[in-house]
Amino acid sequence: MGANSDAKQADIGLIGLGVMGENLALNIERNGYTIAVFNRHTDKVDAFVADRGKGKNVIGTKDEKTFVESLKRPRKIILLVKAGDAVDSTIAKIKPYLEKGDIIIDGGNSHFQDTRKREKALAADGLYFIGSGVSGGEEGALWGPSLMPGGDKGAYEQIQEIWEKIAAKVANDPCVTYLGPDGAGHYVKMVHNGIEYGEMQLIAESYDLMRRGLGLPVSEIAEIFDRWNQGKLNSFLIEITAGILTVVDKDTNKPLVDLIVDEAGQKGTGKWTTEIAAELGVPVPTIEAAWAARLLSALKPQRMDAARVLTGPQANKLTVDKNQFIQQLEDALYAARICSYAQGMALIVAGSNEYNWNIDLVACARIWRGGCIIRAKLLEEIMQAYLRKKDIVNLLLDPKLGAATVSAQASWRTVVTQAIQIGIPIPAYSASLAYFDSYRTPTLPQNLTQAQRDYFGAHTYLRIDHADQGLIHTDWPSLIKVKAGTPKS
Repeated sequence: MGANSDAKQADIGLIGLGVMGENLALNIERNGYTIAVFNRHTDKVDAFVADRGKGKNVIGTKDEKTFVESLKRPRKIILLVKAGDAVDSTIAKIKPYLEKGDIIIDGGNSHFQDTRKREKALAADGLYFIGSGVSGGEEGALWGPSLMPGGDKGAYEQIQEIWEKIAAKVANDPCVTYLGPDGAGHYVKMVHNGIEYGEMQLIAESYDLMRRGLGLPVSEIAEIFDRWNQGKLNSFLIEITAGILTVVDKDTNKPLVDLIVDEAGQKGTGKWTTEIAAELGVPVPTIEAAWAARLLSALKPQRMDAARVLTGPQANKLTVDKNQFIQQLEDALYAARICSYAQGMALIVAGSNEYNWNIDLVACARIWRGGCIIRAKLLEEIMQAYLRKKDIVNLLLDPKLGAATVSAQASWRTVVTQAIQIGIPIPAYSASLAYFDSYRTPTLPQNLTQAQRDYFGAHTYLRIDHADQGLIHTDWPSLIKVKAGTPKS
């Protein structure tokens, strides 16, 4: 079917010809490899080979057996299918035709725990399974994504050359590295996506403050984001935001963004990030706030009803110096982003420790500098922070990043205060600031929380002045003159 379908076997195969699958296949082929492709709906195979794959080293196949047999041994098979049951179903269909030593690579957004289970099950049959995060969207898949592989190291070494060739490059350095055993790659990709949630929400809140708070036209906000992208906020997400805000709808002559319903979708990775953070005891309030904001956005009918009956502050516009506030907003966004990354990196450390992955944080920052959705100038600074001190427990403790955050806090507090006063919701900004303030506070009010827990559940507590006594329980009701629930006479 393909240009060389009868001439030779393919170096690697790919199942799942959605846009991401097609683009990744073309990326691999462009870098000098023959690739075999298969799709559950075989008409997609015909269309791809006849159109985008025409004249290229692409072998189209119509069934699982033919697909597997078209590959050189040991076979290397990329799955780009929907996470969940579709991955297991695809594995089950190709497995009868595989042989010991063959490698399956899941390039989708699978839950890392599913990857761990699959890797273990397939290893029992002598097959290798690599969970490889792929970030960069459609364009990244075609021209160079950030790749986050995990699994058997020997198996990765067999695909390493291909992965390094197709990955994005920063100063000729491929944005890919082996991250660790079993689910390490998909875990890092999950956290990447959690950070992405936080970044996108902070940008959305910045836009809202300028659009509704300052009353700026979309075209001016686009210019501000473009200017920000030339400095310390330089990033893919800031760049595309500036571009999006320049697009005008040809039918209405209005900014296209103004015509989009304010309901943001999600595919699960943000939720997974918050769930594993709770399980491992790692605070990630910025990511949680961003996820909650998407959930609230989906309550559009309820919000429309609420708007008719719930009133906010009388003043709904900022009475500030515009240029000064925009500068303060730039500083606030920089500081909040540092907190967002600090939370994500702390979660990677916790996962690495829990599952014995030994993930290199320098490498994480390095491979995120290009190709991926959260690529940003800030990642260079984060990489340098881990080079200065590999085992730093939180990025806020890095001398340079910590100092930058402290320096920006006056602006940050002004932005949060101003937003609250006029009733513009800024959950990610507020959560980031609360994280910063909590982390820098030596004495939090959870001493009272622990006293309450001991009162109703005998959960015990430690005394500051008698640490040597260990855990203590107090019979609180016997010491309180007016008992809970009993009205005073």
